[in-house]
Amino acid sequence: MKALRAGRAGRGLALATISMAWLLPLRAQTAAPSAAACLACHSQPGIADGQGRNLTIAPASFAASVHGALGCPACHADIQGFPHKLPVAKVDCAKCHAGEGAKLKTSVHRIWRAASLRLVMRNLDSPACLNCHGNPHAIVPVNNPRSPVYPLNLPRTCGACHGNPQLAKKYGLPNVYSMYVDSIHGMALTRDGLLVAATCTSCHGAHQILSHNNPRSPTFRARVPATCGKCHAGIAAKYLRGAHGQALRAGVASAPVCISCHTAHSIASVRTTAWQLHTTAQCGGCHSQRLATYRDTFHGQVTALGFAVTARCWNCHRAHEILPASNPKSSIAPANLPATCGQCHGQVPRGFISYNPHADPRNRRRFPGLYYTARFMNLLLLGVFTFFGIHTVLWFSRSISERTAKRGRT
Repeated sequence: MKALRAGRAGRGLALATISMAWLLPLRAQTAAPSAAACLACHSQPGIADGQGRNLTIAPASFAASVHGALGCPACHADIQGFPHKLPVAKVDCAKCHAGEGAKLKTSVHRIWRAASLRLVMRNLDSPACLNCHGNPHAIVPVNNPRSPVYPLNLPRTCGACHGNPQLAKKYGLPNVYSMYVDSIHGMALTRDGLLVAATCTSCHGAHQILSHNNPRSPTFRARVPATCGKCHAGIAAKYLRGAHGQALRAGVASAPVCISCHTAHSIASVRTTAWQLHTTAQCGGCHSQRLATYRDTFHGQVTALGFAVTARCWNCHRAHEILPASNPKSSIAPANLPATCGQCHGQVPRGFISYNPHADPRNRRRFPGLYYTARFMNLLLLGVFTFFGIHTVLWFSRSISERTAKRGRT
């Protein structure tokens, strides 16, 4: 009996072994392939699909990528054996990167892509993610200098579209790439290699890039000071204490913000002569009456001649913490005028600061003495020119008549 049972058990084990041996090939056909199995074909050069896209994968690049440790099935879950079916299902990055995918859905990139931006993309069928992050089989961390979104490489990556003349013409967009590269931020990054310099994502964000007309966008007008303040914290604090910042907080839509004076992309160094000569016209864009009276002064006329060393708006009013004269902390408050004027003129007497740099000789109500003095001077000047004009005409006529009479006598 024991021998019979042992014989039956032996035959069962033999049958199970035979069955497993027969099923192993089937299992290899249906199980998810390993990366090594995929690379056995995809590491060969010259592999392409029906649309001409290169399907060759460099094993070393894939192994060093952020996806290398995950293997191929992590993204290509539809591939379950060899030979696999074609076409391969499109990879959805949001399955793993859910947060980034949700942000991308509301971004201008996804909205434009859904419209007709496909025409200018490098790879029409690739997810929008790859246009920024590069080859999906060689993606490295964002802090890797080889990454297309590493700070030193990011402007060039964004510039592939935002520096494209055809795209700019089609959608009426400015060439912001060239503007940025020539700006103080761009030069600090590309020329000096400063990783702390502002890049595209510093202001616009990385995935949820919204239109500047969207109130949730960091580039929305009312939010610009907070966006710039992430780097320029001290300047932002001064701005918010000043008249411009207070007006913005009060809901005045026309209140100047950072880009009103510095622009959005073509930001120049404020230490250059070209910038300093331009500041009066910049302020005059809003304060036209003040600009007109400034140009009547010695300071304004010297500025018009191109001299850099002379007082301009920000020398007296400050650049960011601009306060009215009624505020004791203002640089133009009566008690602070000696120090303000003394920046250029040294120790100044009390009578010196009584000078009004914005006195308007055309405003009779506010400046009656100046108004009538200017009118008198204009009338005096007109009288002098009229008198000497008549005198010159009479003298010339007399000279002609005397010459004619002299010729008649000879």
